[in-house]
Amino acid sequence: MDALKKLFGGNTRQFGMIFALVALIVLFQILTGGLTLTPDNVINLFNGNSYILILAIGMVLVIIAGHIDLSVGSVAASVGIIVAITMRDWHLPSGVGILLGLIIGAVIGVWQGFWVAYVGIPAFIVTLAGMLLFRGLNQFIGQSNTVPVPKDFTYIGAGYLPEIGPDTGYNNLTLLLGLIGAAAVVYFQLRARREAKALGAEVPDQWVTVTRLVLIVAAILYATYLFATGRPGTSFPIPGIILGVLVLIYGFVSSKTIIGRHIYAVGGNRHAAELSGVQSKKVNFLVMMNMAVLAALAGMVFVGRSTASGPFDGTGWELDAIAAVFIGGAAVTGGVGTVIGSIVGGLVMAVLNNGLQLLGVGADLTQMIKGIVLLLAVAFDVYSKIQGRPSIVGLLMRGIGGNGGNGNRGVPAQPDETTKTTEVLARES
Repeated sequence: MDALKKLFGGNTRQFGMIFALVALIVLFQILTGGLTLTPDNVINLFNGNSYILILAIGMVLVIIAGHIDLSVGSVAASVGIIVAITMRDWHLPSGVGILLGLIIGAVIGVWQGFWVAYVGIPAFIVTLAGMLLFRGLNQFIGQSNTVPVPKDFTYIGAGYLPEIGPDTGYNNLTLLLGLIGAAAVVYFQLRARREAKALGAEVPDQWVTVTRLVLIVAAILYATYLFATGRPGTSFPIPGIILGVLVLIYGFVSSKTIIGRHIYAVGGNRHAAELSGVQSKKVNFLVMMNMAVLAALAGMVFVGRSTASGPFDGTGWELDAIAAVFIGGAAVTGGVGTVIGSIVGGLVMAVLNNGLQLLGVGADLTQMIKGIVLLLAVAFDVYSKIQGRPSIVGLLMRGIGGNGGNGNRGVPAQPDETTKTTEVLARES
């Protein structure tokens, strides 16, 4: 147990969702007779849930800021139908159509952000109205018909990395991408260790760092193998590239920039943040606008994958995105959550859905199981906070860097991320 505490930063509970994800994969791999971790199934699982994971990235920022967005599915559907019709009737190139969709999403975000930030109407009400408004707009513009999109537009939602180089039996670009990812993990982990040593900070034992790197690199290389060995014509999907870029950008913005700290501060304690000089209206406006832009992108990815836009696109997406964020460790009251945690939460739901489908479980029972998983995940997080422990995923990336919390009893609880953020803002101002 001591070895595990050292390996996982002193508190194995902080990796609860990752353990749950791994456990689900192993469980379904056994129950389905090995069907879960086949290349084709992994590729389909990733493609079929990429748009929900994109929504989860935006939703976690909304929830961290203390809001909720119920309109994302309707916004995605409206943007999808508008882009499909304009490309069909005006013969727009796919690139122009994608740009148009993002602009429409930004306009919708400005509309909703204005009501939330500057008029002061709760986001729940604004986005509930938006859910009705944009769902009706989708059906009004499309006349409740399905509108196909050009073949080249489907690349954004159903495309794969192309085949280049010699015939190795694998997709060479996917292999290259996996090797670059593994090398990047090793480089940044070792650099962080060197910097910590140079600053005189405590660093984990060398065997801990090596073991972590071996586990992470092994997972990356195995995933690379699965994506590179799918049926002919498949490889790492383009939606995965889009998602990976978004995770890197939003992970950096939320954890390393001033605007990211401001979002946490506003969600944790708006009045304290304002006293520290944070412009809460600007923060609320930006998170709502950003959410609409990502909803537009998710809608276009889905339309590309399904090759057409229809009246039922986006139905229930907001619930899946919200569930992913809360399962990933975000707090209902705001101020807590991470982009990585939301992705892990979304993957938990995706693997659960996929595994139950492979087992032939009906949609009714699947919905019941998902509801129970969501309730238990939030209850577990609430229990941890009542006991004076930080949120599980709030410690997720901190633990990877070797700065996890003290696992010994009797040690006073450390300040949460919101308190730290507010203190930093006060010093900066």
